[in-house]
Amino acid sequence: MARVSTFRTPLDQGALAGRIRKGETTLGSFAGLGSAMAVEVLAASGLDWVLIDLEHGGGDERSVGDAVSTAGAYGTPVLVRVETPDRIRIGRVLDAGAAGVMLPRVDSAEEVEAIIPHLHYPPTGDRGVATYNRSVRWGMDREALSAANGDVLTIVQIETVGALADVDAIAAHPDVDVVFVGPLDLSYALGVPLDFDAPEFQEALSAVVTAARRHGTAAGILCADADAAAMRADQGFSFLPVGSDSTLLAAAAQNLVSVLRP
Repeated sequence: MARVSTFRTPLDQGALAGRIRKGETTLGSFAGLGSAMAVEVLAASGLDWVLIDLEHGGGDERSVGDAVSTAGAYGTPVLVRVETPDRIRIGRVLDAGAAGVMLPRVDSAEEVEAIIPHLHYPPTGDRGVATYNRSVRWGMDREALSAANGDVLTIVQIETVGALADVDAIAAHPDVDVVFVGPLDLSYALGVPLDFDAPEFQEALSAVVTAARRHGTAAGILCADADAAAMRADQGFSFLPVGSDSTLLAAAAQNLVSVLRP
């Protein structure tokens, strides 16, 4: 449950995690341009969240804090896909104010079990404790330290054969909130590159949704556009990023050219 704040803050304080844990469907978008202004445009559009992509995007950890402050002005929480699910990478983005973390390239429930402590303060985890950062309002909200473990949204990617085989156990982990399909990576891992209609790929999606439903975890998947997001919602996915700052811009520009210069 989100804490009641007596001061203005760009921090989410567990509100998004609470919504997702209640089973709400949420819409967001990836941000890969490394631009706080692009993040602001996405936040101003009314999305439920914006996800900074440090695995493939053009930004770095230094851009997370600016994104949190910028999106937070619109009441929009920022999530971060870390480069690698290492303790220091996870801790730095959480200290910068991220409302949650997406963990890429996970292969098993055992690996998830080893990573989860990095998102939590001791004694349940090994996240480093500091107060001179945004997550605790630069030391002016030390109560945030006691609430932080429950506030963090944890998203585990299902994009490898190993993760798919172990998806039921991953979804069953009490600290995993979302099992998330990276469709490109998963299609390649299954040997059907870019063939999202292949039976192997469709069976994989069904396995992810089934595991999520069984354990009360949200299922997520990256969607190319609004029509794809509506289709995935009908399939049982509820954590729905639609495109990214760059792909949305590219699609709008291509549409403009196709209309005005057929």
